[in-house]
Amino acid sequence: MTFNERYFQSKEFQELLRNYESSTASGGSLFLDVDDLVDIADYYNYIGEGDKALELVEQGLELYPNDVLLNVFMARKALLDSDYEQAKHFADTIDDKESPDYHYLVAEIMIAQGHTEEADEYLRPLFVKTPADEVKEFVKDVGNLFLDYAVFDKAYEWMMRIADDNSDDFKELMGRALIGVGRYQEAEQLFNELLDRYPYSQAYWAALASAQYMSEDFESAITSSEFALAIDPKHLASLSYKANSLMKMGNDEEALRFFKRFEDISPDDPSNLLNMGVCLMNLRRYEEALDKLQEALDNIDETIEEDREAILPIFQEMIFCHCLNHNTDKALELLDKAGEKHCNPLDLLILRGHVYLQRGELEEAQNVFVQAIELANAAPSIYLRIATSLYDNRYVQASYMLLKKFMNYDEQSLTEGYSYMALFCWDLKLWNEFAIYLHKAMKFNKKEDIRLVLSCLVPEELPVEEYETYLMEQIKNMKH
Repeated sequence: MTFNERYFQSKEFQELLRNYESSTASGGSLFLDVDDLVDIADYYNYIGEGDKALELVEQGLELYPNDVLLNVFMARKALLDSDYEQAKHFADTIDDKESPDYHYLVAEIMIAQGHTEEADEYLRPLFVKTPADEVKEFVKDVGNLFLDYAVFDKAYEWMMRIADDNSDDFKELMGRALIGVGRYQEAEQLFNELLDRYPYSQAYWAALASAQYMSEDFESAITSSEFALAIDPKHLASLSYKANSLMKMGNDEEALRFFKRFEDISPDDPSNLLNMGVCLMNLRRYEEALDKLQEALDNIDETIEEDREAILPIFQEMIFCHCLNHNTDKALELLDKAGEKHCNPLDLLILRGHVYLQRGELEEAQNVFVQAIELANAAPSIYLRIATSLYDNRYVQASYMLLKKFMNYDEQSLTEGYSYMALFCWDLKLWNEFAIYLHKAMKFNKKEDIRLVLSCLVPEELPVEEYETYLMEQIKNMKH
């Protein structure tokens, strides 16, 4: 369990909470020192009762208007609303400008505004002046601060200052940082160590599932998610890891069931609705998919960065869905609407070219693709995207020729194209080239990418590691 969970479940805190709630239920008032008051407010926030937390802190401010912890609480609430001036006001109200919590807040306001390096520079001199017996706690507090804002490289950098720490708090924070910087196996090791001590921690099982999902070990991610869901069947992140892992493995029917469980708890989440739409598309339930994707679009909050980033993927899947449903006129309408939402012009050009190919309008598609290449300054990835669009529209020879020409020119800058070249060569029965590109794909491409591109050539349950052996045996049998 996380260190917050451990404290909230401790006898000490449970007794404090019980006394406070008994007192308020009977109409009395229990005197609380500020630390206890903020602990209870943090707990209410933790269980999703933010109104109770805010009411309690506001009561505390009436008695202690310049207190550090109370003003930090209010400042962080302001930061959640991106109200930086209000957050600075609460920081200025604090009397004790030497308190570490005051300094953390000053740094947090900088990070929230995107001034990561400035915050780092602000914190370094404080680290140097920190007494030796307080250094580890200071570093963990700073690491946690950067983690809260997904600044993983800085969090990792700070945590490495106390790499000899073997505490549970350190392992949890370092594990989260390692996931963020892409060192998934090291993160798995730390969370497995924590689970040896806390086997009923839903948070640690979910974190382990996250590391396994990111390292493309989808079967293990499903197992870890199931342990987390056994502890808390409504834990959204665990439902998401299980559903996404199932989808990555091609089990769209079962994935849809878990996305639906997510929807039952959080019905307006655009990312989950998008994933449901993709599953329905994969199951060829196009009308249902379009309804779910439209629902995802309707629930976008453009003030939230994560929601803004989902706009293009939603439009993209809707456009693909209309193409699969033979309604390219509607697909072109959606492209115009996506342009009004300021989606990336390069992505929209590729999508428009794809729709023109669907319509058999080859000259229009070629003109659009040329514009895309010019806009992308002939970046290698653009050739791969055009080649896959050609292939999806059954222009196999053209897709092969385009990607082959680029790879002859600069293969090393487009190694992610190996799986696709293997697929193109398979369809064209170019067996020698297929063997070369398949071997390179197995060596250089991510397992998820190999599965995505080449799973159509192998039995559904075959592990990616066995693709090469199986496919080469198939070629051998065909030649005989």
